[in-house]
Amino acid sequence: MSTGPILGGISQLEGQQRKEALELLDATLAQLATGDGPSYKALNVTSVTGQVVAGTLNTFEVQLDNGSEQKQGTVKIWTQPWLKENGTNIKIKFQGEDDELDRTW
Repeated sequence: MSTGPILGGISQLEGQQRKEALELLDATLAQLATGDGPSYKALNVTSVTGQVVAGTLNTFEVQLDNGSEQKQGTVKIWTQPWLKENGTNIKIKFQGEDDELDRTW
């Protein structure tokens, strides 16, 4: 019986996978800031999950700082590295807010 990840299943990331996901979070937030913004820095990541869905979907429960305030929210990063354009999508939704930031590059 296999103990590997189930395709489409969500799993908590640990060890090297978590480290790589956190590096992806920092790099994606930096890329977001170079476009039409906004600029955020991840302060406290409480949860990181991964899911294989025509690429990889990482979901972070994180506290973000934009330089003037800190907010708790969910960041979802969907990567499809084989695409030359529009291979990365980031969605940021803050607790208690209806709006969701959604950018693709």
